[in-house]
Amino acid sequence: MAAKGDFSQGSVGKIIFRLSLPIMLAELVHLAYNIVDRLFISHMPGVGTAALMGVGVAFPLISLITAFAQLFGTGGAPLASIARGEGDMEKSARIQETAFSALLITGAAVTAIMYFGAPYFLPVLGGDAQTLPYALEYFSIYVLGTIPVMISLGMNSFINGQGFAKIGMVTVILGAAMNIALDPLLIYTAGMGVKGAAVATVISQLASAIWVVLFLTGKKPVVRISRLRISGPDLKSIVKLGATGFMFKATTSIVQAIVNVVLKTWGGAASTLYIGSMTIINSIREITLCPCNGISFGATPVMSFNYGAKKPERVIQAMKVMLWSTLIINFIFWGLMVFAPGWMFSLFTSDPELIATGSACARIYFVAFPLMTLQITGQNTFTSLNFPKYALFFSLLRKIILVAPLTLLLPGLGLGVLGPFWAETVSQVIGSVACFTTMYLVIWKRLRKDAEEKTE
Repeated sequence: MAAKGDFSQGSVGKIIFRLSLPIMLAELVHLAYNIVDRLFISHMPGVGTAALMGVGVAFPLISLITAFAQLFGTGGAPLASIARGEGDMEKSARIQETAFSALLITGAAVTAIMYFGAPYFLPVLGGDAQTLPYALEYFSIYVLGTIPVMISLGMNSFINGQGFAKIGMVTVILGAAMNIALDPLLIYTAGMGVKGAAVATVISQLASAIWVVLFLTGKKPVVRISRLRISGPDLKSIVKLGATGFMFKATTSIVQAIVNVVLKTWGGAASTLYIGSMTIINSIREITLCPCNGISFGATPVMSFNYGAKKPERVIQAMKVMLWSTLIINFIFWGLMVFAPGWMFSLFTSDPELIATGSACARIYFVAFPLMTLQITGQNTFTSLNFPKYALFFSLLRKIILVAPLTLLLPGLGLGVLGPFWAETVSQVIGSVACFTTMYLVIWKRLRKDAEEKTE
């Protein structure tokens, strides 16, 4: 039943882990698109560090592109799962086709704006005479793959939501394997440098997008794409719920831009070291969050489906599995990054000064990392059960209300160039506790009451 997208029967934990493991692997492999680029770029003879800084400058724009994929993916997939739980298959199909059509239209618009606006955006994001040429080289090619990126990321959520986690995993592995193979060939053998890394990524993402479209238009999915259409009411609901995922990525992009500018201002002659440290820390953070994302993404369709099927006890079970699993994972990574961060940095650079600076910054950045469990559980529950206002608020609280102002304020309060790293820690403590507490009071207690009444 679970293989066909019916999550109302069987062990909740087993279903979540069956879905999570392929998603988790896919999340890890997905990082290869950007991280493998950074690894090869950082080891380019003579210019590796400067080239890596350039990619770091372009990263806020790359995050913004993925934000649009999140808008329709995280907004549409839970709604489609809830509709299936209610038994309304036509509505589920309509939501999926609306999301796909919206991705195509939005992707075309984003491509044009980003391509022609890059020379104006990148200098504002911290690009200088040393890093701007590499940022432009990389991003002007990367942006041409915007539509494939948005399709593969956005629509893969619908594949996972129907219980085809292994197919979703193949989506990512297919592109990543091509990316890993093409990077050294294009960067070094063909002598294309940073341009080669971008070309490899575009080709790889295109392959993933083709795979997604072929699967969702085929005969195997529970709900398939049979035509292009946009339902106004469904699009409104998708955007309303998806605004959380979008704002998380978009605000991450904004914060990254602010951080780059602040590090450049307060870092002085060593600013490139601190920008490089933050670039690598962002990569490491993505790696550490992969297992947690796998668990939460695996729990989402289970929670959504059972919420639609009026089975509150199974929703609570899924929430508990997500909470305790992510807590264990985060404690493990916390120990590694607080007590032994140097070995992770050595994967990205051989520069001893950058490793030393980055390790010191990482200990500050990750000191409160276990509390991210509370943010993940609360935020994912709000999204999975269609509580868009709460989901959006706590997404904004974390990045815009806390991180951005603290990044600007803390350097002037005596923390100097380390201010942006402390800003992350403070926001984790305040934002995570507030998000989980609100979710517990608004949703968890109500579900528990409903479950008790159902058993009476």
